Amino acid sequence: MNKMQEITAIIVDDEQDSRTTLRKYCAKYCPYVNIQAECKNNEEAQIAILKFKPQLVFLDIEMPRGNAFDLLEQIENIEFEIIFITAFSQYAIQAFNLSASHYLLKPLSIEELVDAVHTVRDEIYNKQQINKAEILLQNIAAIHNQNRKLVLPLMEGLEIVRMSDVLYCEADDNFTHFYLTDGRKLMICRNLKFYESSLDPFGFFRIHRSHIINLEYIKRYIKGKGGSVVMENGEEIIVSNSKKSELIQRLRGH
Repeated sequence: MNKMQEITAIIVDDEQDSRTTLRKYCAKYCPYVNIQAECKNNEEAQIAILKFKPQLVFLDIEMPRGNAFDLLEQIENIEFEIIFITAFSQYAIQAFNLSASHYLLKPLSIEELVDAVHTVRDEIYNKQQINKAEILLQNIAAIHNQNRKLVLPLMEGLEIVRMSDVLYCEADDNFTHFYLTDGRKLMICRNLKFYESSLDPFGFFRIHRSHIINLEYIKRYIKGKGGSVVMENGEEIIVSNSKKSELIQRLRGH
C-alpha cells in the first residue's frame, strides 16, 4: 500500500476488549490504517487528538465519563473523519443517516468495518471533507424537526440542504432524485429505501414505491382508487392504494 494512502487514526472506547478487537481487525483487514493511540475516555481522547492530529477517529458513543457528543462539542476545530461505534439506537442512527455520518454497530462486522474505512479513505483523499460532525450535532440538538439538515452524496461530492427545502424524493433504480423548493433537482447516490426510515419521523411519507413526499408541501389531495397529491410546485404524484388510508390519517393529524 502506498504510504500516501495511509490513514492515521485513534480509537476511543472505554472497553479494553472492544479496543483490542478493533485494532486487530484494522491490522488484518485495513492494514493502511495506522492506529496511533487508544483512549478509554474523553480526557484521553482530547489529548490524543491534539497530539497526533489523526485523520480518522473511531469513536464509541456511550462512555461512563461523557459521551461522544460531549467530546465533539469540546473540540474547537473538528478536522478529522469519524466512524461512530454504537449499540443499536434508532434515534442516533437516524441522525447519522441524515448527516451522512459513518457508524458501526456492536458487535463489529468485518465487512461493515472495511466498507466504512474504504469510504472514509476515499473522502479524505478526494478532499470531500465537510464538517459532518458539526451538522450531526446540530441535527441532534434541533428542536424543530425540519430545521435539521441533510448531507446528500452527489456524483461530484456532497451537498447540504435543510429538510424544509425538500419537496419530495423520487426513486431512480439505485439513485434518488431530490426535488427542492428552489426548483433544483439533485441526483443522490443512494436508493429511496435508505431515506424512507430516516425521513419518516420528520414529516415525510412514502406514498408510493417511487416517491417520498414532504407533507408540509401538499397543496391538494385528489380522490381515486389510491388517489393522488398535488405538490406546491404543481407536480401531481400518484398515491399507492395500500398507502391511501395512512396518508389521509397523517394529513388529518398534520
